[in-house]
Amino acid sequence: MTRENPRHVPVLLERVLALLAPALEGRPAIAVDATLGLGGHSEALLQAHPQLTLVGLDRDPNALALSRERLAPYADRIHLVHAVYDELPDVLDELGIAAVDGVLFDLGVSSMQLDEADRGFAYAKDAPLDMRMDQSTGITAADVLNTYDVRDLARILRDYGEERFAGKIAKAVAAERQREPFSTSERLVQLLYNAVPAASRRTGGHPAKRTFQALRIEVNGELEVLRRAMPAALSRLKVGGRIVVESYQSLEDRLVKRAFAELAKSTTPEGLPVELPGHGPQVRLLTRGAEQADEAETEHNPRAAPVRLRAAERIREAS
Repeated sequence: MTRENPRHVPVLLERVLALLAPALEGRPAIAVDATLGLGGHSEALLQAHPQLTLVGLDRDPNALALSRERLAPYADRIHLVHAVYDELPDVLDELGIAAVDGVLFDLGVSSMQLDEADRGFAYAKDAPLDMRMDQSTGITAADVLNTYDVRDLARILRDYGEERFAGKIAKAVAAERQREPFSTSERLVQLLYNAVPAASRRTGGHPAKRTFQALRIEVNGELEVLRRAMPAALSRLKVGGRIVVESYQSLEDRLVKRAFAELAKSTTPEGLPVELPGHGPQVRLLTRGAEQADEAETEHNPRAAPVRLRAAERIREAS
């Protein structure tokens, strides 16, 4: 049994272990946990595979410190690095690792970040509008609200939050910040309650959910980072190596689906009777579409409800 952190229940843990096992079991292997968080998935992998070396990345120094403590029993088999996951190739190069047997991405905001009010991720608690996963660098959510023009604010809310009322909210934010700049979440939440029509509030979930998601994605550059990270991670997989990605919103899942699909298809021109050498699929999809958590898991861990899991195996060398 893995030690359980009361703040962190790894999502789809048994399924992740089962998908990665064929690439890791019974021999020396290397896996990357590209979004280490509080180390729940990594701990289970290290325990399940005594010959495994694990490279763990996280942009959040606090998460890294907690994971280092949690994974201390495996200190001789881990390399924990303060890095964003699109920096995976650079990290591997610095460690002298050419290719790996497994990669795991557990995307989105971590349990720790949601639970610590002063990080500003959760709209249910009044907190500074920060939302940076690495609080040592970059702009905050307050900076975005107070400095972006109305057109850019609306674009972010529409593209990253899929918010139907993006234009109306952006105009309301611009008007309100003239009175006083935004600094904490409670004032923003109240503005959103007023801006989103009552009928939509009754059927569309909490009116702050989409705006907070959009701000978090913008502050952390999440989609741009993921767009770079997927091909980078896939290119470092050995033949027989496997990648598992857990997404928590549709924009992430679409990027993952596209990256996998690109390598899962043949590049032989249509109409030829045989597969051209070096033009066959590079990966084999291991899931039929995106898998979700079952009802039992979502009851035990509500944060598993939106998860979409996809996995693939490399079947030939990268082009």
